[in-house]
Amino acid sequence: LSGLDPAQPYFQGTPTEVRLDKSDADFVDIIHTDSAPTIPNLGFGITPAIGHLDFYPNGGKQMPGCGKNPVSQIVDLDGIWEGTRDFVACNHLRSYKYYSDSIIYPDGFLGYPCASYDLFQAGKCFPCPQEGCPNMGHYADKFKGKFTGGFLKLYLNTGEARDFPLWRYKITVTLSGRSKVRGYVNVALYGSDGNTKQHRITKGTLKPDNTYTAYIDAEVNVGKVTKVKFLWNNNWINPTFPKLGASTITVESGQN
Repeated sequence: LSGLDPAQPYFQGTPTEVRLDKSDADFVDIIHTDSAPTIPNLGFGITPAIGHLDFYPNGGKQMPGCGKNPVSQIVDLDGIWEGTRDFVACNHLRSYKYYSDSIIYPDGFLGYPCASYDLFQAGKCFPCPQEGCPNMGHYADKFKGKFTGGFLKLYLNTGEARDFPLWRYKITVTLSGRSKVRGYVNVALYGSDGNTKQHRITKGTLKPDNTYTAYIDAEVNVGKVTKVKFLWNNNWINPTFPKLGASTITVESGQN
């Protein structure tokens, strides 16, 4: 039984007989997309974990792409009717859009078991545990019986628009060069199944022999990594023409 952002008003805090609960089926998975308090945030979705697996994409409160201005949201790619509905209840309706995308992407929407969204963002719950990460949406039931005990909260990030799934990677870069400079470092991944755009790893003071780590949510599952593109820029003309390289770059994918 899949709950797509189950309702908060009149249901949150009520007995299990009144609302959706893990006792209602052999396997209950929940997608929380609008779980901010109804007052004052107008959150329509229930906040607590209530299923066997509870997914909180983007933290479960504010979905990317839902903060657009009203005109651009109503004149939407999916048509004015869809855009108007999104303007009224965009976060709430993201749940079924994620679910429909999950049917097309069986390897997408990996949910990482974590105590909070902040810890997930900081990389504290990466990579997946030994038993793996469940997929939010249509294929969540592949993990039926793998997690026993209490409620399991799972976190992940999604894109702003279709296609929604993102794949998480840990990128670690050790710099090489003669002197420190200010600027930024970008990395792009190339693989057997596709390439990513450039992702920012760090910005500020770049120091040779220092190691910088970032967690990126890539728009494609690159498969087996075949090449990594490293770019840096110091944003202004420097008469000393500083040179900077990468002595090592390590790529770790979340699922394995």
